[in-house]
Amino acid sequence: MDITKKFFAELLGTFWLVFGGVGSAIYAAGVPDVGLGWLGVSFAFGLTVVTMAYGIGHISGAHLNPAVTLGAFAGGRIHVKDVVPYILAQCAGAIGAAFLLWFIATGKADMATTLLQSGFASNGYGEHSPEKFSMISVIVTEAVLTFVFVMVILGATDWRAPAGMGGLAIGLCLTLIHMVSIPISNCSVNPARSLGPALLTMIMGDGVTWPMEQLWVFIAAPIGGAILAGVVYLALFHQRQPLED
Repeated sequence: MDITKKFFAELLGTFWLVFGGVGSAIYAAGVPDVGLGWLGVSFAFGLTVVTMAYGIGHISGAHLNPAVTLGAFAGGRIHVKDVVPYILAQCAGAIGAAFLLWFIATGKADMATTLLQSGFASNGYGEHSPEKFSMISVIVTEAVLTFVFVMVILGATDWRAPAGMGGLAIGLCLTLIHMVSIPISNCSVNPARSLGPALLTMIMGDGVTWPMEQLWVFIAAPIGGAILAGVVYLALFHQRQPLED
C-alpha cells in the first residue's frame, strides 16, 4: 500500500480517536443527570478504535498510536520505513482534533477558558491525576496497560487469529483499559492522544504549562510498554508471517 495513503489513514484515524474520546470527556461526561461519566468515556475511546479498525484497518492497520506503531515494529509487523510517517500522521491527527475541539468550545461562553484552565482532559500525575496518584503509580499503570494493549493487538491481528474479530477485541481492550486508568492518569496509553491536548493547553492556555511538563511520562511509559510487548510477542508466540506492503 502507498505510504501516502497509510499516512492519511493514520491521520484520520487518530483524529477520530482524539475527537471522539477527548470530546466525550470534555463535552459529555459531566452533563447533569444524563452525562456519560467515566464509564461512558471509556466506551467512547473503545468505539473510536472499533470503528476505525474496520474503516481504515485494511489501509494502514489502524495503529492510531505511536506506541502501537513502535510495538508493531518491535514485533516484526511493519517495515522500518513506515514508522516515522505513521508517528507523524498520528501526532498531526491528534493535534488537529484537539484544536478543533477547542474551537467548538469557543462557541459557548467561558467554556474554552474553563477547559484550558483545567488542562483540556490532559493526562497527569500527582495533583493533576484525577484521584491524585503518584508519578510512579502512573508510570507503572501506563506501561503495564500499554504492554497488555499491544499484546492484544498483536494477538488479535495474528494471521492465526479468527478473521474479522480483531477490531472488536482491540476496541474492547481499550475500553477496559480506560475503565481501570481514567482515575489514575486520565488514561493515555497513547503518546499522540496525550500530545494533542497538552500542546493545545500550552499554546492557548495562558500560562497552563503542567500538561507539557508532565507529557514525558505519557510518551516514555506507553512506548516502553509497547516495545516490550512487541519483543515478548515475537519471542514467545511468533510464527513467520510476511510483512505488509
